[in-house]
Amino acid sequence: MVLAWIGALFIGLTLGLLGSGGSILTVPVLTYVVGQETKVAIAGSLMIVGIISVFSAIPYARQKLVQWKTVVLFGVPGMAGAVAGAWSAHFVSDAIQMLIFTVLLLVAAYFMYKPMKLQDGEHEPRAFYKIAIDGFIVGGVTGLVGVGGGFLIIPALVLLGGLSMRLAVGTSLVIIAVKSFAGFVEYLSVLKALDLTLDWSIIGIFSAIGIFGGWLGHKISSRIDQEALKKGFAIFMLLMGIFILYKNLPALLG
Repeated sequence: MVLAWIGALFIGLTLGLLGSGGSILTVPVLTYVVGQETKVAIAGSLMIVGIISVFSAIPYARQKLVQWKTVVLFGVPGMAGAVAGAWSAHFVSDAIQMLIFTVLLLVAAYFMYKPMKLQDGEHEPRAFYKIAIDGFIVGGVTGLVGVGGGFLIIPALVLLGGLSMRLAVGTSLVIIAVKSFAGFVEYLSVLKALDLTLDWSIIGIFSAIGIFGGWLGHKISSRIDQEALKKGFAIFMLLMGIFILYKNLPALLG
């Protein structure tokens, strides 16, 4: 289990150092290090990501760096999407879920290696209904494969929602929390139907270590070359995506 705790610390450190990307490691660590069933790992990831996001969002909320109107416009449809995504897990095999997860992992690696040029300033806000559709789609991905999706939400809020970067980060954390919890609640019925149970001790320990790792990462972030770190982490995610694809290829090919 030592490797599992190191993995949990790495998840929190990555979130604290880079602001996103760490939560996408939760499912692989729970699946391939802890040894959980895929759907148990996804459900546990939703709760862990939700808890860490709440604690990470508190400083932003105190500094009034959360736009609550956008939380409602993006987050409520995101919650609905997360519930729909979790419900669809009744009908999707573990291998297909991990294939979708791998695609997201590779997309996240690309954005980490070659990030969008997101600058503070005036951006033309997108129509409300389009923001809601974006929220529903990202929420659906969250519910189905258990990722927070910050690497998708932050660019959407800046480029499509017209928010500044700092406001987008704080708002994104709240959105990730609410849709993760919504997806988790629906996932309980998926686990019940499959006669699977959660390991609450793992969820509690991962959450606590992840919160500590996030705090530690934030403290040391100013001493580390962010661009080099992002590129290194992107390469790591690429290798992890190849590994996950390799592990699930036999099931995908039947």
